[in-house]
Amino acid sequence: MRTTRASAVLNAVFIAGLLCVLGPAHAGRVGLQARASYDVVEKTIPELAAALRNGETTSQELVRVYLTRIEAYDHQGPALNAIIALNPNAVADADALDRERAARGPRGPLHGIPIILKDNYDTADMPTTAASIALKGSIPERDGFQVRKLRDAGAVIVGKSNLHEFARGITTISTLGGQTRNPYDPTRNPGGSSGGTGAAIAANFAAAGMGTDTCGSIRYPSAHNSLVGLRPTMGLSSRSGIVPLALSQDVGGPLARTVTDVALILDATVGADPDDPVTSRSAGKIPRTYTASLDRDGLRGARLGVFVPLFGAAPEDQRAGSVVRTAVQAMEQRGAQTVDVRLDGLPAEGEISLIRFEFKFHLNAYLARTPRAPVKSLAEILDKGLYHPSLEQGFRRSNDVATLDSDEYRAMQAKQAQLRERLLTTMDDQHVVALVYPALRRTAAKIGEPQTGGNCAASASTGLPAITVPAGFADDGMPVGVEFLGRPFSEPELLKLAYAFEQATHHRRPPSLTPSLTR
Repeated sequence: MRTTRASAVLNAVFIAGLLCVLGPAHAGRVGLQARASYDVVEKTIPELAAALRNGETTSQELVRVYLTRIEAYDHQGPALNAIIALNPNAVADADALDRERAARGPRGPLHGIPIILKDNYDTADMPTTAASIALKGSIPERDGFQVRKLRDAGAVIVGKSNLHEFARGITTISTLGGQTRNPYDPTRNPGGSSGGTGAAIAANFAAAGMGTDTCGSIRYPSAHNSLVGLRPTMGLSSRSGIVPLALSQDVGGPLARTVTDVALILDATVGADPDDPVTSRSAGKIPRTYTASLDRDGLRGARLGVFVPLFGAAPEDQRAGSVVRTAVQAMEQRGAQTVDVRLDGLPAEGEISLIRFEFKFHLNAYLARTPRAPVKSLAEILDKGLYHPSLEQGFRRSNDVATLDSDEYRAMQAKQAQLRERLLTTMDDQHVVALVYPALRRTAAKIGEPQTGGNCAASASTGLPAITVPAGFADDGMPVGVEFLGRPFSEPELLKLAYAFEQATHHRRPPSLTPSLTR
């Protein structure tokens, strides 16, 4: 496994390469203090777009300032280790978009906006590794579907973020990227598997980022990093060009510092894709823009189900649970009606997940579609020892699955279908627009300790959408997220609720360890 020291050296090489691109006139901009006049810290996408439109800054300058922050805080300072690779074309891409803006105007709200991709999104101009040494240097033949849509919208990819290797874990450690640290407390994990994206966006390394969620991997990093994260309805966004973990549960979606930014990224990335037939379900269910749902008064009259079982009953659950109960009270003060919802016999996450069954088959199929990948199968990865030691048991259990044509697999699928039906029936019976609960029942664990308290399955095992929003900070100083779970394709309703709560409470605050560098 690459050590933290080796990681820092490699990252220094990336910065050096970017300095060559920038030239000596701009070298000072990629140092510990930015000389730019524009401060990116906590700026929303609309604020960045307005600054670009008004000539206060340029896309090039934004990229340089974000790179400055990455050098200062990812490679040095708290050494978050969130970024696995920088895009050597980022400055050139930004320059081209600046010139296009001057000549023809912006393509839309994402024109020239820097973003970060989790390194399991295919990029034809950069390696896509899933943070595994097994895929080191693997460059796909084309961008993934959502990556293409982001580029078409004018977004600039600053770099790619670390993840829990092959997305199979929730603390973000990998053979290629090492251990990512939480910017609110670098002795703790940032969540996972999209923990690199979570830490990076919390630390203001880009305007927003992309993650994937097979069971909590967007929502857990959002909760641990005081972010908004959306796991969309299965079928709303394409998974083609994303390294799969288990396609029955995989989705890709945004993490950002505000609900508005999530809505704007969602606008750019949703839609049908013939390479992912499940997206045909979205036909007629995508609004012109998700930003139309953003209503400061969106909680008034909304009936919400407080999903009591997911608050937990253990003493360790009270720290996060008390924060979310206070959040529910704030929703009531803004006009929401709440009712306690109980559902007996909820399956534990391990009792309903399809990851163990599907991983080998879906990964092998992805590798077969990626001719330049250095390995061809999970079996080869295991034979060559190209994996993080903590993943060996899970990888071997997956490799031992002989077929998906089994009674055990079908029984698990049936459990997922039953849970989906029970949740939808319960929402109907209680006349609620969404269920509310903690994204996790525990705050971020210390690095090296297991992360417990996850509540991912209600969404991940059913295909139902869920959005996590900052609920405040626990008494240990760590962020806590509150989650809204809705019906299929109810993203507009979830965004409305989340926005109204966000605007009423403003719980998001940046990490003190990554302050502004602009002077």
